[in-house]
Amino acid sequence: MKLIIYTDGGAEINPGPAAIGVVICNEKDETLKEYSEAIGTHTNNEAEYQALTFALKKAKLLFGKKKVKQMKVECRLDSELVVKHLNHQYKIKEEKLKPLFLELWNLILDFGKVEFKHIPREKNKRADKLVNQALKVNESRLAI
Repeated sequence: MKLIIYTDGGAEINPGPAAIGVVICNEKDETLKEYSEAIGTHTNNEAEYQALTFALKKAKLLFGKKKVKQMKVECRLDSELVVKHLNHQYKIKEEKLKPLFLELWNLILDFGKVEFKHIPREKNKRADKLVNQALKVNESRLAI
């Protein structure tokens, strides 16, 4: 079985109120689950990492440890920086990103094969919309 996971993370200001959006799909690119969540104050890059970590943890919960060990997972995100970090094309210079990378890298060990693909923002609209929804909900809660 193959999973396709779209993730996005964003902050209103950098750093600022941040949120994540995740869309988990099957191999036919049909949506299985969607998630959005406000995550507190972070930078855009931190939110991108947290979105991907959240997505893989959810996939592991949905399918179980045994099944994900045999799965191929294709992670699609519009953060070129995070993709290049994970594909070992860029060194991680920001100190705050190093523990996020390590947490994610350790999580990847629980899966069969995991690939990271950079996609244009226009192909990540659903995850982006989920981020914006979570930011708006969080904003309205803070206004109360």
